[in-house]
Amino acid sequence: MSDPESSPERSRPDACPGALQVHQAADGALSRVRLPGGAIAPEQLQVLADAARDLGNGEVELTSRGNLQLREVTDPGAFADRLSAAGLLPSATHERVRNILATPLSGRIGGLVDVRDWVPQLDAGLCADPRLADLPGRVLFTLDDGRGDVTGLAGDIGLHAVGPDRLALVLAGRDHGVRLPAGDAVAAALDAARALREIRGTRWRLHEIEGGPDRVLERLGLAATTDPVDLAAADASAPIGWLDQPDGRVTLAAGLRFGILPARVADFLVAVERPITITPWRSVLLHDLDEWAAEQVVRVLAPMGLIFDANSPWLQVSACAGRPGCAKSLADVRGDAAAAVESGDLPADGRQHWAGCERKCGRPRGAVTDVVATGDGYRVDRAPS
Repeated sequence: MSDPESSPERSRPDACPGALQVHQAADGALSRVRLPGGAIAPEQLQVLADAARDLGNGEVELTSRGNLQLREVTDPGAFADRLSAAGLLPSATHERVRNILATPLSGRIGGLVDVRDWVPQLDAGLCADPRLADLPGRVLFTLDDGRGDVTGLAGDIGLHAVGPDRLALVLAGRDHGVRLPAGDAVAAALDAARALREIRGTRWRLHEIEGGPDRVLERLGLAATTDPVDLAAADASAPIGWLDQPDGRVTLAAGLRFGILPARVADFLVAVERPITITPWRSVLLHDLDEWAAEQVVRVLAPMGLIFDANSPWLQVSACAGRPGCAKSLADVRGDAAAAVESGDLPADGRQHWAGCERKCGRPRGAVTDVVATGDGYRVDRAPS
C-alpha cells in the first residue's frame, strides 16, 4: 500500500543554503550557520554580530531550525573564514547536514533526561562519516527530553525520552514502537541516517519515501516492542519570560520581532557572558543567571526589542522575508505586518503568518492563519477553529 505522505522523485537537487553553499536572494547572498542543539557561546555570537555589521545588513536572523543566518553578505568567503576560526564550521563537507534540534531547556528545567551530551555525539558521528555528507540539507534530527517540544516539529530521525534510560526512535516525526537504551540511541540514529541515505533516491525527507520508516527499521534490524504512541506535545510553543531553574538560577527566554536580532542587541547578550541557546521558535534563551543579573538584562534589553512578555502580539505574528529580499514576493510583508501589529489592526486573532506568495516560506507548524499577498492586497485564510 502506498504511503499517503510519499512524494514523487525530486527533479532537482536540494539547494538548502549553508555557510559555503550560499543562496543568492534578491537582496544579495544569504549565508546560514548550523548550530547543533541551538547552542552558541557568547564569543561565537560576537563573531556573527561583527560579521553582520562588516559583511551583511547589520542583522542576524533566527531560523525555524534553531540556526542563524546573515543576509546581504558581501563576501561569503570572508564570512566562512570567520566562522571557521570561531569553531562554527567544523566540517566543510558536512556543514549543511548538521541540522540537530534539541529540547532548549533540557538539563536545566524539566524533562526526563538531559539530552545536551547527545548533541555533540550525534554531530561528531555525522561529520565523521563521509557518506553522510550526501544527505540533503533539509534532513532534520531531533533530540527530545520527553516533553515533546522538538519531536512535535516533525524531524526525519529523532530520539525521544520515554523514561530515564528508555528512548523511542522517532522516524518521520512519529513513534513506531521501537525502544532503545540510552547508551545505544545515538548510534541507532546514525545508522538510521545511513539507511535514509541508501533509500532516498532523489527525495529530500524521510516522509516523502513510500514506506520510508519501515524500510529504515528493516535495514537496522529493529522492530516494535510496544504500541506506538503520540509523543509530540499538544502545544510546542516557545518558552518566554523569566524561568526559574531548580538550582536557584534563572533562564531568560526572549522573543524577537520576526526572529531578527540586530547586531547591537547581540552585543549586549554577549556582554552578559552566560550560555545562549537559539530555539526553533526564533527566540533566544540566556541561561544560568543570578536574579540580580536577570533583572538588569530585562531592564536594559526589553527597551531594545527583546520580548519577555508571553502575551505580546509580536509573538503571534511571523513573516517570510518578503520584499526586497525575495524576488518572488508580491509585497513588503514584514513592513505591512509590523504596521498591523503597531496599529492593533491584525486581520485575525491568534497565530498568523504573513507570506509574500503562495509558497508561504517560513510558515510555522500547527494552527496558523495565513495572510497571503496577492498583488492586490492580502488574502486571509483563517486557521481551523
